[in-house]
Amino acid sequence: MPTPRLDALPPEGATWLEIDTARQRLVVWQGREARVDYPVSTGLAGTGQREGSGRTPLGWHYVRAAIGAGQPPGTVFRGRRPTGERFSPALAAAHPGRDWILTRILWLCGLEPGHNRGGDVDSQRRYIYLHGTPPDQPMGEPRSHGCVRMRDDDLLAVFELAVPGTPVWLHD
Repeated sequence: MPTPRLDALPPEGATWLEIDTARQRLVVWQGREARVDYPVSTGLAGTGQREGSGRTPLGWHYVRAAIGAGQPPGTVFRGRRPTGERFSPALAAAHPGRDWILTRILWLCGLEPGHNRGGDVDSQRRYIYLHGTPPDQPMGEPRSHGCVRMRDDDLLAVFELAVPGTPVWLHD
């Protein structure tokens, strides 16, 4: 695993997330102690910063907003708002090709001007999220449009720990 610069690490004891796009894993850290890790699915097009690339951005980010508290698992979101639908195979069959955003959203904002913040590399303006995905979608391999997809149960656990302001380090 690449090591972030020591001066970039969150304060001792703070919760932060590491997303390793090469391993397709998310690790929840408490200071310098790894607490738990989960499989994820990042961008099918690989990593990259540019808007419209379909790639997962790299570098330091933070959780700008945590969306969906209190909604049942499988809640469908569009434009960061619940649609009133719950995911099901029948709903999926009625909307083939839809990019499902389910259960919760952790919306990321870049912390590195010119790299993942501002201009055409701004992660927040690219709507880069950690979000739930249908159960038939594989984890551990890149398949998303640039976001970080997670299983609902895993996302619910991370959602409880990664409050707005939580640092997130994405790397390959």
